[in-house]
Amino acid sequence: MAVAVRGGRIGSGGGSVLRSFFSYRIFVSAMFTLLFLATLSVLLSSHPSHKDAVVETAGNAHVRRSFLAWQSDPVKTRLELIHNQANNHIALVNAYATYARNLKLEISKQLKMFDDLAKNFSDLQLKQTYRTALFETEGAVDEDVLRQFEKEVKDKVKTARLMIAEAKESYDNQLKIQKLKDTIFAVNELLLKAKKNGAFTSLISAKSTPKSLHCLAMRLLEERIAHPEKYKDDEPKPEFEDPTLYHYALFSDNVIAISVVVNSVVKNAEEPWKHVFHVVTDRMNFAATKVWFKMRPIQGGAHIEINAVDNFKFLNSSYAPVLRQLGSANLRKFYFETMAENATKDLNNMKFRNPKYLSKLNHLRFYLPELYPKLHKILFLDDDVVVQKDLTALWKIDMEGKVNGAVNTCFGPFHRLSEYLNFSHPLIKEKFNPRSCAWAFGMNMFDLDAWRREKCTEQYHYWQNLNEDRALWKLGTLPAGLITFYSTTKSLDKAWHVLGLGINPSISMEEIDKAAVIHFSGDMKPWLDIAMNHYKHLWTKYVDNEMEFLQMCNFGM
Repeated sequence: MAVAVRGGRIGSGGGSVLRSFFSYRIFVSAMFTLLFLATLSVLLSSHPSHKDAVVETAGNAHVRRSFLAWQSDPVKTRLELIHNQANNHIALVNAYATYARNLKLEISKQLKMFDDLAKNFSDLQLKQTYRTALFETEGAVDEDVLRQFEKEVKDKVKTARLMIAEAKESYDNQLKIQKLKDTIFAVNELLLKAKKNGAFTSLISAKSTPKSLHCLAMRLLEERIAHPEKYKDDEPKPEFEDPTLYHYALFSDNVIAISVVVNSVVKNAEEPWKHVFHVVTDRMNFAATKVWFKMRPIQGGAHIEINAVDNFKFLNSSYAPVLRQLGSANLRKFYFETMAENATKDLNNMKFRNPKYLSKLNHLRFYLPELYPKLHKILFLDDDVVVQKDLTALWKIDMEGKVNGAVNTCFGPFHRLSEYLNFSHPLIKEKFNPRSCAWAFGMNMFDLDAWRREKCTEQYHYWQNLNEDRALWKLGTLPAGLITFYSTTKSLDKAWHVLGLGINPSISMEEIDKAAVIHFSGDMKPWLDIAMNHYKHLWTKYVDNEMEFLQMCNFGM
């Protein structure tokens, strides 16, 4: 009986607390409204200075236009600023008012619910049957009536507990915090999964051959088959082995990319007839590349030699470790099996799971002295670069006995050897400094005489053999190059080679304009739909749009 009485008091007290809480919320809302009106009144009566107006409106295009108008009519400008500020705060207050109305409705429902519940407890005690038989009797208590009263009280207590449990979240801060933590954890899991799937999708988009590029290669091959008499192989020119000329090495399976690199060099060269291009492509694109340069000969008298990588018979699995490793069952599983599963499990290392890193064409750069035995120097260019200036000064740089002339990419703690090599391996830790600066492939001046003297190809073979299990680095040509030319690289001025146009949207146009070579390193290559539009024009201006097959293959230039 005592329990029932206390329950009634508690229910009534709960209703009183809720009324007080609701009154407090109304008071706070009223205070916010008064504060806004007072602020608006001060703004309308104050005289903000010219300097304050500029600070408050920085970054807003509409207000900047108003500021320009200030010189002619400062009163109108001031009025417009006050009007815009008032409108912004009206929108903010309306948003809070909407939230307050929803909160008021919810609290009103809970208030009525708990009031009704408290009243039910009170009405049960005041019920005439129970008052007469249980509370006002002077004799023995009727047990049947007591059992009925107890049953009704327990039913109402059960209902009250359920209702309180449902409403508890609104008042229990600890419960709110825990629910918020659970929500944050679930959202983070979804975000991580979305990042992995997005990164894998981006990789597919970046590394797959676009339909237009495949179409171009097929059209060129079709032309070769339809008119074989036009595309007979020419005799090698003496310029291909003339060490007094400026020689370039360009290894790619992308016909239009090769064309852009060659065009950009020639158009910016002061003496284009002294430039020789050594292009190596794969077997599938060999005929297409030759047809392109037959149909669209290089301007300015420059020379081009086109080879297929399979024509270099010395590159076989018994000589080149990377070709032997390509036949490894473990390596094939790593690259070619369950690609999507591997990628989404390992987001950070997903980019290394790309078969191109073991391609013969990609590793051909480590055999330059053997490919061109009569040359002394050669400039290596990636197929995703654009040349903007005459490069002949590179051949005049004193290499100081070094093999590789390259631009360093390190800044602060970033792009150091520790990012590319596994310094937990004792051999790497012993031989190399993790703080040493990394450099970039893409535009590299190689002194082939120094290369032969330093036996760099043998060094490359030594380290490539040791890395068959990927214990020293995660594959790719850059880590192998950083090791091979560790002590034989000369740092070039950064203006020679600006990187990142395929990944970094923040490179300034001033830096780009000063660069001799710009490099679309990253996944967003300029020939892809995912290219960054504000850089793409730097590449497309060297595309030969007069080539008829480009229009036929719907290149969106």
